[in-house]
Amino acid sequence: MPGVHRIAAIGTAIGCRIALLLLVLAAFAAPPAAPSALAQTSGGGIIRSIQVEGAQRIEPETVRSYLLVQEGDRFDPGRIDRSLKSLFATGLFADVSFQRRGDTLMVNVVENPVINRIAFEGNRHIEDDILDAEVTLRPRIIYTRTKVQNDVQRILTVYRRSGRFAATVEPKVIQLPQNRVDLVFEIKEGDVTEVRRIRFVGNREFSDSKLRDVIRTRESRWYRFFSSDDTYDPDRMTFDRELLRRFYMKEGFADVRILSSVAELTPDRKAFFLTYTLEEGARYAFGKIETTSILRGLESEQVQDVVELEEGDWYDADAVDDTVEDLTNRAGELGHAFVDVRPRVSRNRENRTIDVTFEVAEGPRIFVERIDITGNVRTIDDVIRREFKLVEGDAFNSARLRRSRQRINNLDFFEKVDIEQVPGSAPDKTVIKVDVQEKSTGSLSVGAGFSTTNGALADVGIEERNLLGRGQSLKVKVKVAQRQSEVDLAFTEPYFLDREVAAGFDLFHIRTDRQSESSFDTTSTGGSLRAGYPITDDLAQSWRYTFSITDVENVDPGASAYIRGQEGRRVLSEVSHILTYDKRDSRILPTEGYYVRGITDVAGLGGNARYVRNTIDGGKYFPLDDNWVLAFKGTAGYIVGIGGDVNIIDRFFVGGDDLRGFESGGVGPRDTRTDDALGGEWKYTATTELTFPLGLPDELAINGRVFTDIGSAGKISQSGPNISDTGSLRLSSGFGISWISPFGPIGLDIGFPIVKESFDREENIRINFGTRF
Repeated sequence: MPGVHRIAAIGTAIGCRIALLLLVLAAFAAPPAAPSALAQTSGGGIIRSIQVEGAQRIEPETVRSYLLVQEGDRFDPGRIDRSLKSLFATGLFADVSFQRRGDTLMVNVVENPVINRIAFEGNRHIEDDILDAEVTLRPRIIYTRTKVQNDVQRILTVYRRSGRFAATVEPKVIQLPQNRVDLVFEIKEGDVTEVRRIRFVGNREFSDSKLRDVIRTRESRWYRFFSSDDTYDPDRMTFDRELLRRFYMKEGFADVRILSSVAELTPDRKAFFLTYTLEEGARYAFGKIETTSILRGLESEQVQDVVELEEGDWYDADAVDDTVEDLTNRAGELGHAFVDVRPRVSRNRENRTIDVTFEVAEGPRIFVERIDITGNVRTIDDVIRREFKLVEGDAFNSARLRRSRQRINNLDFFEKVDIEQVPGSAPDKTVIKVDVQEKSTGSLSVGAGFSTTNGALADVGIEERNLLGRGQSLKVKVKVAQRQSEVDLAFTEPYFLDREVAAGFDLFHIRTDRQSESSFDTTSTGGSLRAGYPITDDLAQSWRYTFSITDVENVDPGASAYIRGQEGRRVLSEVSHILTYDKRDSRILPTEGYYVRGITDVAGLGGNARYVRNTIDGGKYFPLDDNWVLAFKGTAGYIVGIGGDVNIIDRFFVGGDDLRGFESGGVGPRDTRTDDALGGEWKYTATTELTFPLGLPDELAINGRVFTDIGSAGKISQSGPNISDTGSLRLSSGFGISWISPFGPIGLDIGFPIVKESFDREENIRINFGTRF
């Protein structure tokens, strides 16, 4: 019965298919399983109420305000999930969960604790105040783990900036009642991570030791305990790359590339090995140097003289920049306010020369709309504005802006000075924004030392260089020494009557022991009024009036008769005129340039001292090589009495600092019977000195010098058989060292008289040592 069998088979197949279809329909009809903790909130329906549980400090309404569902909304799992994330994002809760109870949405929260106190433990080298300023968490702020970890990284960054890469920080939480916690950062500072070795790869022209002197980072050495340059600092390493690039560009390597700088930390995390990889390229010399002008009314010949570059010299990128500034300044002096100087560089790789053409063109006509000053909490705006060489409404001049920045920095009132040029309200206007960061301008100094001139000394000084934020200076100084003691009070107003006139006064009381050279003491009390002003950037003029009463006392009974006759009181009323022309690169440690100063003193407008005294001094400095400086210095003076003899305390005494190898007052007229120095009515001294490095690291600031001094003093009104007054030239030569130490400058000179007189007093060793702290 084959037909029956086929019918049965077909029935069986149909039945299987119907069963499978029913199973699929049943599967689709069943509710899906919830994949998260929100399963009990699904299933549709309307939210009739929202209840918040677990809130202690935070109001339930505050919790509800962060939800994306409200009463009356449907139970939407997507919106409820986003509400969960919204509550966590507030940082107020350590845990949040949702639960559906019928038509009620239950919101269960666990609040984050509130920080009661923050403490630092184990920090010996960095003060709590510094760390506290770095972290973001504060007492009464909600505690979160994310913020704590962020502050841990901030603390580690502080330690790494100070060179301690082995430092670790572990936050500890101390639970307190009322859901409060104390947060303690336990710090293990570790040792300073030093720079053990600095290597250079790819340098052929300059040695590793030479390049180490160029960069700021230093290898760790025992004598660098006052410096942090031998600790690893990634920011300083980036700056080192720029220093290397500038150095090579200055030396003519125009194609130089600093390829990489790598810092490798030793396994014990105690030291770094630094490697700088560079590609020097070829060294170029200057080719043709030309100046062209397409500025109407300005010929290239009018500015050509300021270009000091010469064909054949090694290429120097810094010199090119300086020439651009000099050309801009010269064009400005000739009445052209809007100037754009561009150096056109043409490189010849075959001949290894670089031709430079300075193109002087008309710059964009831009005017200063406004000067905005920020950051000056104590210093008033006028103190900063008066240093600007630009005022609102002036034609903008980049050279004057650079000069203004330098003048503000020279005030030494600010830690940093940032000047930014931003667009103004119109295309032809610009706004100059000045942001300063003030620093302490008051100082209390205590000093101690020794000098051959004054013997052992100690001094105390109080100075405020920015009095009441007005830029005024007030200084009080007390010095006590074996041979000279003094008390000084000085006040200076740098802009008297709102003009560029530095006016001020001095009060002084000075006691000087001159027993060793002239057998008498002096006590002088008085004061002076002074005013000075610049005529140009390099030429300055000042006037001074001095009134003092000086007693010549304690004259030794065996002193020269020419000194005993001047015992008593001298009243001085003196007017002085000072003219200074200074082109030195530094007034403290000059290496290049020159200066000339002339002083004329006229006494006799009252008092019993009457004379005219002229003094001139100057110096010229030549840089021979790195830290090799040749200097020629000299001074000369002449005094003429008016209606009488010149008092001994107004005469010139030569020797000591200005003629090494001889004592102070050791050269000049002398009473040979008593061996007292009488001083001269004229003098001259001259010095040739070569300063050079001793091969020690630059940061030690120890230099050697060799010198030759000449000088003399002569002519006094008195005459007698015991007076030796030849007026002959004296000459000495010698050597010395100087150290700008952390304790103050220290100098030692050893001089040997070569040309001398028999009655001169010699001094082979001269020491100057002083410190301030």
